[in-house]
Amino acid sequence: MFGELRTLDAMHHDDLLSSLRADAAALLAAARSADPDQVIEACPGWKPIDLVWHIGEVHFFWGTMVRRRFTDPEQVDSLRPERPADDEGVFDFAEGSAEMLIEALSSVDPSTEVWTWSEQKDVAFVIRRMAQETAVHRVDAERAAGNPYRVDADLASDGIDEFLEFFFRMWTADGALPLDGSVHLHCTDVDGEWVVTTDADGACAITREHAKGDAAMRGDAHDLLMVLWRRAPIETVDIIGDRSVAERLVARTNLE
Repeated sequence: MFGELRTLDAMHHDDLLSSLRADAAALLAAARSADPDQVIEACPGWKPIDLVWHIGEVHFFWGTMVRRRFTDPEQVDSLRPERPADDEGVFDFAEGSAEMLIEALSSVDPSTEVWTWSEQKDVAFVIRRMAQETAVHRVDAERAAGNPYRVDADLASDGIDEFLEFFFRMWTADGALPLDGSVHLHCTDVDGEWVVTTDADGACAITREHAKGDAAMRGDAHDLLMVLWRRAPIETVDIIGDRSVAERLVARTNLE
């Protein structure tokens, strides 16, 4: 069972929306400036225009879900447009989807109930998820364009928290192997510390605290986030203690 998390000050919804707005625009700008044949390293088989189509689809889905208050994702799927035949049409779709999403998220109270794939079924979840997904994919686009971009430290720390709270638990439920130890993740540039453990069945417990683990992963929030999302090798951060436990934690984050 997912362990109870000790409350930390979360990023304010307005800050997340501001990040979403800035990152959505910057992602598209980077994709436009990238070599159209450049392969997106973290997304095998994708070129910049495929990343643009993907983020457009994601923004369209959640913007429509929030705006229309649908209770079933298939209701949104039925409205999905076909991918435009030309690249400019794809960019236009992505720009329009981002505008629609941000308008929808800005016009309702974050506590408003809405369908999500998580146990947290409100607009606040969507705001956070969209800010985080767009930030990580902005990294993909900036790298394709040759730009040395790094996620804002506070946003990255929140992204680590979101990753552990939702995605790590989701993969745990899929029967991932136990860690056979504990891992302490520690941001060295901003607030953010977590201890992750699992029981013999692979079920995880996560606490936000400063405590010694069998292994520690220490680094800037951006670097830790990139390691978890498989955008950087584990060697990017400092590993202290039992390296094999830290490697098993990262191996559980199967993004395929």
